[in-house]
Amino acid sequence: MANHKSAIKRIRQTQSRRLRNRYYGRTMRNAIRKLRAITDKNEATELFPKVISLIDRNVKRNIVHKNKAANLKSKLNRKINVL
Repeated sequence: MANHKSAIKRIRQTQSRRLRNRYYGRTMRNAIRKLRAITDKNEATELFPKVISLIDRNVKRNIVHKNKAANLKSKLNRKINVL
């Protein structure tokens, strides 16, 4: 266990950030799953900008690497175009 006040505070901060980051990542992954499950092109094109926005926000928060985000967006776009 930590002995210094600053180390104890750092543990608290890390824990709350970890939970927040897990929430953001999980929300993004669920949105991607939902978009991939859609078979109607109109529905997919409506949802696509929202999912892209979620991915970009997670890149900004350093939850997802920018290259992974680019790959995800590319694959989702390709899937929608195939519909």
